[in-house]
Amino acid sequence: MAAAPVEMIISRTFRYMRSVITPLVSGIVVLLIGLSLIKVGIVSCGGGFAAMDNGTFGSVENIGVAAAVLLSVLFFNRCRNKYLRMSSIVLGLCVGYALSFALGMVDLSAASSQSLLGFNIPVPFKYGLDFNISSFIAIGLVYLITAIEATGDVTANSMISGKSIEGAGYLKRVSGGVLADGVNSFLSGAFNSFPNSIFAQNNGIIQLTGVASRYAGYYIVGMLILLGLFPIVGVVFSLMPDPVLGGATLLMFGTVAAAGIRIIAAQEINRKATLVLAVSLSLGLGVELMPDILKTAPEAIKGIFSSGIMTGGLTAILANVLIRVKEDKTE
Repeated sequence: MAAAPVEMIISRTFRYMRSVITPLVSGIVVLLIGLSLIKVGIVSCGGGFAAMDNGTFGSVENIGVAAAVLLSVLFFNRCRNKYLRMSSIVLGLCVGYALSFALGMVDLSAASSQSLLGFNIPVPFKYGLDFNISSFIAIGLVYLITAIEATGDVTANSMISGKSIEGAGYLKRVSGGVLADGVNSFLSGAFNSFPNSIFAQNNGIIQLTGVASRYAGYYIVGMLILLGLFPIVGVVFSLMPDPVLGGATLLMFGTVAAAGIRIIAAQEINRKATLVLAVSLSLGLGVELMPDILKTAPEAIKGIFSSGIMTGGLTAILANVLIRVKEDKTE
């Protein structure tokens, strides 16, 4: 809660950074978000980290369930019936859940010790309050990373929704999104939960369903608040095998990366843009693919640059400002 204002303050600076956070920079961040998350989706498709520990990672059952979810989502998304098309993600998850249940992959014993009845009323500050300066600094850096990720997510959201990704209107949306992220994280702390961040998969859902109305979001928020009062709902989702979720999220992560490519492709790729792209993607993906490169670095450096999104995003911002290239003019 103490570090949440870091993100709120950052959100108020975007109006002064029009020449720094350009569509090219935002497109690079969106692309890095999608590419980074694809690894998460692949891990889930193989069975998750638990499967890595017990030796079942990448088994035929795990890959088969993930493939069934992926193909189901694609099938329903191509239907002419708009209700089937808009429900493609949910229907794909249902197919995968049913298949994994039939294969005995759903561990019902995990829910035996949890209360399935009654209500779950959140109690603010249930665990009390404490302040630690080292924790504050660490979480403050996390909020900085989250702000950069949120900028890319809102940019992708704007483009997919048919909105501009330049000008005062775009900067207002980005500032509002990052501010809301900070405020919601503050409220999460008050209600004993972790900080939250804008979810990149939602851009994939918009692209797959074609629904970008924020008014639909209002109804969803109300529904989630009500469902959160019933512990059984949480149990149902916690029992969902990783391959089920992986098959759906893998497709959504891919659409996020595709949105980043579309944003970049819409810009003029001159010599400067090529250099900005090259250095940003090289460093961002390099850290993501080989995290051990920072193994001997100080903890403060690891905290900032262990995220490929943060590394690539900061590099894109700095490179866009510092690189000066004189374009050759030909007659």
